[in-house]
Amino acid sequence: MRQPEELYELKADAPDVSGAAFLVNLEGFMDAGSAGRLLTEHLLDSLEHETVASFDTDRLLDFRSRRPLMTFDKTRWESYDDPRLEVHLLRDPAGKPFTLLTGPEPDHEWELFVAAAQTVATRLKLGTMITYFGVPMGIPHTRALGVMTHATRPGLVTSRVPSPGKLQVPASASALMEFRFGQAGRDAVGLVVQVPHYLSQAAYPTAALTLLDAVREITGLELPGETLQEAADRTNELINRQVAESAEVAELVRGLEVQWDAAVTEEGNLLAEGEEMPTADELAAQFEQFLAEQQRGGDPPEF
Repeated sequence: MRQPEELYELKADAPDVSGAAFLVNLEGFMDAGSAGRLLTEHLLDSLEHETVASFDTDRLLDFRSRRPLMTFDKTRWESYDDPRLEVHLLRDPAGKPFTLLTGPEPDHEWELFVAAAQTVATRLKLGTMITYFGVPMGIPHTRALGVMTHATRPGLVTSRVPSPGKLQVPASASALMEFRFGQAGRDAVGLVVQVPHYLSQAAYPTAALTLLDAVREITGLELPGETLQEAADRTNELINRQVAESAEVAELVRGLEVQWDAAVTEEGNLLAEGEEMPTADELAAQFEQFLAEQQRGGDPPEF
């Protein structure tokens, strides 16, 4: 029988990080607005970090379904971007440690991968695991984004927005991690930021900034957010300019605002009767074309 320890290498001289938060963001599942990706990149770019554990991607990934990139230069292959699934150790400006598991979501051996992640968490004596990503919702960008939360035990975290009732959805490796961690008696929390559906295919820094605030609140970490805030301000300025320049877009956004405000007055029931909600296609086609044109006309925003 295969052992979880065969699936990763743990740094021999890893420092003591007992109780440190265990953030998890795996690429490949839903992530509206690239919220989870932007937050992960922001943390790794803003804070010093070191790799404390590496997983065997040769075993876990299907390379033919998502081929890594190689660079060819004139007469030879110059480089190979090998996919990495790693646990990084970071510290906030106050010196408080936390860890971050990031990389491509495994294609194979999910149960063994989850068991391996549990052993890493146990060996490093990590605290609460926190997953995060974005989902598309019928909300306007002119209203504050909500964060739905779920956890492995009651009272661990309280959601500020209504969560859906019982439903079945396609599984993800990070969701299975939360489920198995809970069965093993470990604390785990899921953060799901609501992203306007017409912006779900674009990079939307406001969603990442909203997730950052939620992580801060749960962990007590003093995480920097200045560059994310600047990126969000630039993106929102572009969106607001498009709204101002198009009566049709402005009307559609107003329709969403009416629907959203009515929902809030009825205790968060987003299916409340009222104005007809504009379709995602109507909004997305215009916003995404506008944002694409802005990026083609100059350098994309730096995060």
